[in-house]
Amino acid sequence: MGRDVSQGAFTREDRVRYRQKVRRCLDVFALMLDDFGFDADRPMTGLEIELNLVDSAAEPAMRNEEILADIADPLFQTELGQFNLELNAEPRLIEGTGFADYEHDLRSSLSRADERAAKSDAKIVLVGILPTLTEGHLVEDNLSTNERYRVLNDQIVGARGEAIELDIRGVEQLQTHTDSIAPEAACTSLQFHLQVAPDSFADYWNASQAIAGVQVAVGANSPFLYGRQLWAETRIALFKQATDTRPDELKAQGVRPRVWFGERWITSIFDLFEENVRYFPPLLPICEDEDPVEVLHAGGVPELGELRLHNGTVYRWNRPIYDIMNGRPHLRVENRVLPAGPTVVDMLANAAFYFGLARGLAESDRPIWSQLTFSSAEENFHAAARRGLDAVLHWPRLGDVPVTKLVLDQLLPTAATGLDGFGVDPAQRDRLLGIIEQRCRTGRNGAVWQTEAVWAAERRRGMDRTAALHHMVQRYAELQHSNEPVHTWPVD
Repeated sequence: MGRDVSQGAFTREDRVRYRQKVRRCLDVFALMLDDFGFDADRPMTGLEIELNLVDSAAEPAMRNEEILADIADPLFQTELGQFNLELNAEPRLIEGTGFADYEHDLRSSLSRADERAAKSDAKIVLVGILPTLTEGHLVEDNLSTNERYRVLNDQIVGARGEAIELDIRGVEQLQTHTDSIAPEAACTSLQFHLQVAPDSFADYWNASQAIAGVQVAVGANSPFLYGRQLWAETRIALFKQATDTRPDELKAQGVRPRVWFGERWITSIFDLFEENVRYFPPLLPICEDEDPVEVLHAGGVPELGELRLHNGTVYRWNRPIYDIMNGRPHLRVENRVLPAGPTVVDMLANAAFYFGLARGLAESDRPIWSQLTFSSAEENFHAAARRGLDAVLHWPRLGDVPVTKLVLDQLLPTAATGLDGFGVDPAQRDRLLGIIEQRCRTGRNGAVWQTEAVWAAERRRGMDRTAALHHMVQRYAELQHSNEPVHTWPVD
């Protein structure tokens, strides 16, 4: 939900009007899918990176507003917590040297932002969950000052009607309650955007769902929360629980959570928007002045503002996007499963693996989703979040297989073929997929490095858990600037 919102109290009339408007937008969207000219000639890609700010002691720095003012770059925006920022890379093609261009631009932007942050005694850390966060940091008063976050918090907490329970059981266990959505701010992610044509959207979304577990296993980087070691990618469980509008009774009735993997393979992007409208009551019933029917009949491009706003409050791990650029509408898959970090090159390796694998599977002769049940894809996703590179996933014709073997034997060649289809420079392809290969061969991704570094600090240096986490974050921040892949990082 990237738009500004100032209205805090909504009436019954607001909700009725909004529901009617959303359904009107949905009808117009269906008409557009039948015969409208969507921009799909050359598929653009995009990246969003959510960032953490820490001070010299590795504590979260609640200074995003002043740092953002110093950065003065529209590519940087606020995020939910005052210790968060978001960097939106310029969209581009990945053919040729597109990945090298991403790397140059991202490193330049982050370096410039780090220089500005230093003026506020802060620095940027790229990590899925900042390990030094405590319950005292993740409170409503530390939400960013933009009013949209306060309104969203009020609506989610109000819809639930009671405190939000966090219950995550992994290597260790966390059970606590929160009276706001502030813990969601701990979840800092890396998001990929892939522009697709309407007639191929379902194939790319289905492929993205099928590989979500593999992505999480390979890219896990969030093992600690509130001082406890939980899942390899704890962010998956935390995000779902911290925004859950359902009390226990509605969970028992099978009401869908707003952070949702989904429940079926699709045949059209329309299926996803229709599910949004059918299953989820509006959180932010704000109507625009546009009449989408009139705009369409006049030959214009409808904004479909209500439909897009509603879509932004349903947190699918692979979200459908309708957007307009230079007067032309287009569709995108927004892949939201991965954490930020550890380095720019690690994130671009994750990007190359996703873009290549999604295309390789979407354009294969026998679709993976015709061989893998949707429930198996979801089980893979959660198994990968819990175990990371140690996960065993279910895969067609292989049965239960270690994720590292699956990636090395089958999925890396498929990803390479997909990148070739995009026209990616072979040297860039091999460099980035080689990082994924080495993570699998060494058994080391960001989550593994973090846990090994904390264990080393506890056992070799005699530190308690709190001191070990702070020591690890300091070392992580140093190594991050090397831009060397995390599987090569030393454990001190």
